Amino acid sequence: MVRSYLRYEPGLAFGVIVSVDANICYDPLGKHLLAPALDNVGLWNLKQGLCSKTFSPSSRSSHSLAVTSIASSPSSSSIASGHADGSIRLWDCEKGTCEATLNGHKSAATALRYNHLGSLLASGSKDCDIILWDVVGEAGVFRLRGHRDQVTDVAFLDAGKKLVSCSKDKFMRVWDLEMQHCMQIVSGHHSEIWSLDIDPKERFLVAGSADLELRFYQIKHDAEEIENSNKWEVLKQFGEIQRQSKDRVATVRFNKSGSLLACQVAGKTVEIYRVLDDAEAARKAKRRARRKKEKILAKATVEGSENGMVVDPLSGQEFQRPTVMVSDVFKLLQILRASKKICSIAFCPNAPAKGGLAALSLSLNNNMLETYLVDSNEVSKLHSIELQGHRSDIRSVTLSLDNDLLMSSSHNAVKIWNPSTGACLRTIESGYGLCSSFVPGNRYALVGTKSGTLEIIDVGSGSRIEVVEAHAGSIRSIVPVPDENGSITGRGFVTGSADHDVKFWEYQLLQRPDHDSKQLSVTNVRTLKMNDDVLAVSISPNAKYIAVSLLDCTVKVFFMDSLKFFLSLYGHKLPVLCMDISSDGDLIVSGSADKNLKIWGLDFGDCHKSIFAHADSVMDVKFVRNTHYMFSVGKDRLVKYWDADKFELLLTLEGHHAEVWCLAVSNHGDFIVTGSHDRSIRRWDRTEEPFFIEEEREKRLEEMFESDLDNLNENSYAPKELIPEEGSVAVPGKKTQETLTATDMIIDALDTAEAEIKRIDQHKEDKKKGKAGEFQPNIMMRGLPPSDYVLHALSNVNTNDLEQTLLSLPFSDALKLMSYLKEWALIPDKVELVCRVTTVLLQTHHNQLTATPSARPMLTVLKDILHGRVKECKDTIGFNLAAMDHLKELMSMKSDAPFRDAKAKLMEIRTQLSKRQDRSEGREKRKRKKQKSSSETRAGA
Repeated sequence: MVRSYLRYEPGLAFGVIVSVDANICYDPLGKHLLAPALDNVGLWNLKQGLCSKTFSPSSRSSHSLAVTSIASSPSSSSIASGHADGSIRLWDCEKGTCEATLNGHKSAATALRYNHLGSLLASGSKDCDIILWDVVGEAGVFRLRGHRDQVTDVAFLDAGKKLVSCSKDKFMRVWDLEMQHCMQIVSGHHSEIWSLDIDPKERFLVAGSADLELRFYQIKHDAEEIENSNKWEVLKQFGEIQRQSKDRVATVRFNKSGSLLACQVAGKTVEIYRVLDDAEAARKAKRRARRKKEKILAKATVEGSENGMVVDPLSGQEFQRPTVMVSDVFKLLQILRASKKICSIAFCPNAPAKGGLAALSLSLNNNMLETYLVDSNEVSKLHSIELQGHRSDIRSVTLSLDNDLLMSSSHNAVKIWNPSTGACLRTIESGYGLCSSFVPGNRYALVGTKSGTLEIIDVGSGSRIEVVEAHAGSIRSIVPVPDENGSITGRGFVTGSADHDVKFWEYQLLQRPDHDSKQLSVTNVRTLKMNDDVLAVSISPNAKYIAVSLLDCTVKVFFMDSLKFFLSLYGHKLPVLCMDISSDGDLIVSGSADKNLKIWGLDFGDCHKSIFAHADSVMDVKFVRNTHYMFSVGKDRLVKYWDADKFELLLTLEGHHAEVWCLAVSNHGDFIVTGSHDRSIRRWDRTEEPFFIEEEREKRLEEMFESDLDNLNENSYAPKELIPEEGSVAVPGKKTQETLTATDMIIDALDTAEAEIKRIDQHKEDKKKGKAGEFQPNIMMRGLPPSDYVLHALSNVNTNDLEQTLLSLPFSDALKLMSYLKEWALIPDKVELVCRVTTVLLQTHHNQLTATPSARPMLTVLKDILHGRVKECKDTIGFNLAAMDHLKELMSMKSDAPFRDAKAKLMEIRTQLSKRQDRSEGREKRKRKKQKSSSETRAGA
């Protein structure tokens, strides 16, 4: 009989506040902060310090794909997240659901930006391409090629008509999205450009690189003309500002009002600049001009020319009245210094409640979020989120005896968690904890540190009550001593250390002078001296044997009572880093840095099997209680489930993004917990879904085959040595397994419909001859006519995958599909789909269609029908838009909010601007009149 097993699946991931590979940003309303957490996106309430919502990919195949970029729509509740495989997911922030998955990039998406309406999304990637996405239609519009290296940032211009991108190739490019070509290439940077941004009024663009200066550009709009510029020059160099830091620029961002500019470097500082408006900048330029003129007049006699020039009679040099310079507009306001390296910054779009100019949020590389209040005089910290995760990688995890508590340790703290919810219950300051264990009763816990101390933790109060100088080297293992029945009682524990000692400890309760009640303490009762560093210790469940792994790659087994030598297990080529003994005491498994697992018999010390388990060092291994099933984790980021009797790999669990250091298995084996270098703690739950070894083996082979096929398609689609044409436009999507499956579905539907049509025609002929009975339709078509059946299959294709699906259709099937388009065009809500299908098929098979005589009548009919149907849809949309404008006007006339308020506010702003402009013009006139009168007086004298 074939043996079945129960499947383990990802259950919960916690401990990560923010990961370092992506940016942070605020949600569309500005109330919450969006922070990447490995493969998820967390929505944080900064005031409460709680994660109110988590956006998690539902697909099993994408659970280990890290988030690499985030963007929020300025006008809707849409959020976009770019991932390491190049996919982009669109989320509804209010519902917390994934609305669409867009596939187009071949590698990680590094830059995302919405236009101001939120209808378009631009994405840049490591594959050097930029793709423009239609957010409403959930499909790609086109792909822009031209950059020679990773695209690092993008920004929209002119109400979404233009796009500016920067890259590691040291160039910025301005793209005309209507003409779909590169308008301007901006050079001048001497190193990779890492970020750019445009102020909300679209006056200036700022770009940052590893150069010591920030470069600023004036933006020319279609209705404007800048002196000495051609019509293709959108960006004109405005000037440079010397930065305070020598580190490269990581991010530059304007706040929502455009009054502040933040420049984050790849270090611990953020330089914040004040952006002056036109009037203030003009006044500053005039003061600078006045000071310069006074210096010239102090040196020599000067005379003013009629054209506004000042001439030095000694040198004959002319000094023109200076225009506004970059130093007149951008002024260094504050320098923010964080405690750790800053990964990303984001301005809060809303005005801060406590006054000040703006609120600036930072993500740090030690798993923290901080928010600062920026004021004219100082920068003060508002919020800090740090309790929900460790500051560094997690080196040990251990479960309490009843599995209700989970303890994890890192370089400076121990945290107590609820493993069922992922909530952090306690945070206790500690040394660099390498191993840990709960004391029976769960009131106390033990932590072995890198410095050799043994720390006793009071779990209830969350305090460290005693630090015992236990060893002279790092403590690598803490193992409770079971009784003869295999249950953990208060007999004591054993520690193994790098000082070559294995020490046996007993618990004792002592009355301390500063406490009313007795508290736990430990005392050393025995010591086993070894010849080398102790890396791991394991005790058999019946407390008969103790196994010790040493740095010399061997495992020594001793009797617990007499500490006499029993067995030596040798065979590993590198040191044994972990080991465990099964509940029945028959097997001992050892995991080594040589990437192998070895299963030994504990009776004679014979090696039952050596398994090449991981692609890197095996860091921990544990048996499931009362079974011979075991779990292993390694530096290759994988968790593997094994059958130690059959020596078979049962499951491979993917999810961690870095080395997995530690592992804990519940008493009943219903879940396991792993801790990783990526600072996450993951729980894997056992389900009721059975599986078989043979099926899993076939599935792994299929995945290997599909990955090889994808690599082959990618290499043939875009060879690495092929440099894209300058400023070229390409198809936005890419061929995936989903598109190939959709193509097969359409081909099957076409063949089934064709066979059904033949059956219907044959039935009609037989009916004329009187030979036919009642027609029996094909049950596979679910009672649909052939045309509707094909339309149903086509409509089920994802909108973003439709183009690539149609590109994979052979010409013969494309002809069959086009024969149905005439009938589908008569359905009102299918006109857009018919137009998309027709356009793609005509562009793809143009040469074959023109050379096929049978296709000409069909194309002629389509030409006559589609133009009329599209015009009807256009008229309907225009009518609906006019009706909505009319309703808006009616509502604004009947109600005091919000249309009338907005209109009145707009009129008030316009009135204030016109008054300010009139006052400045009046001052200019009076000043010119005064200068003219003084010059006339001098001339008369």
